[in-house]
Amino acid sequence: MMSSLNSLFNLLRKTPEGSFFNPWYQHDKKHDQSEEGPEVRRRQLRAYLSERIGRAKYLFIAEALGYQGGHFTGIAMTSERILLGHHEPVHGIPADGAFRSVPAQRTSNPAVNAKGMSEPTATIMWKALYKLGIDPYETVLWNALPWHPYDPDDGLLSNRTPTDRELEQGYPSLKAFLALFPGAQPIAVGRKCERSLTDFGLPYIPVRHPANGGAPKFRRQMKELTGN
Repeated sequence: MMSSLNSLFNLLRKTPEGSFFNPWYQHDKKHDQSEEGPEVRRRQLRAYLSERIGRAKYLFIAEALGYQGGHFTGIAMTSERILLGHHEPVHGIPADGAFRSVPAQRTSNPAVNAKGMSEPTATIMWKALYKLGIDPYETVLWNALPWHPYDPDDGLLSNRTPTDRELEQGYPSLKAFLALFPGAQPIAVGRKCERSLTDFGLPYIPVRHPANGGAPKFRRQMKELTGN
């Protein structure tokens, strides 16, 4: 499986043309704390994935990486505040839920946000996992398009909806990701990911994306599909 993991990282290295940020191989000169940001994010993603190989039951796959989440952590739907334990007192999200084999680090400059970046979707997702009693190490979070699409007019601290053609550029890495977790149940978080998994001809369970007012329905669907 390590060779398969290396193959995935080789695919992640290939940033699509256009306004995309590659958190694992590009340095955000304006917002990163140091030039080591990409290395830290690679290390954290590798730990996150490797600690779930052979254990994962659910694969939650959303649309694309966001600037408040994976842009600075390297992990889909996971913010710096989650990794640093800032969400444990209020939301009940322990700091060691993502990985344990390497130390968790922020990569954003504290001047951007003193406590680290916080992503609403990430908070809702992780909070739901713990509230429903789902082992986070049996769950893998990913994106159909693994890189961060941003609005060139608004800069790197922005998100934009990828086009269907852009989503297709994520197909090779999505296929490599799915191959790491045979037997796990793919769950499409939002319509865009549904299209990707449909194109693959894979059976999947659709759930509402928690953003833009979708959190209540997302939580209900999570409860139904896990039986918790």
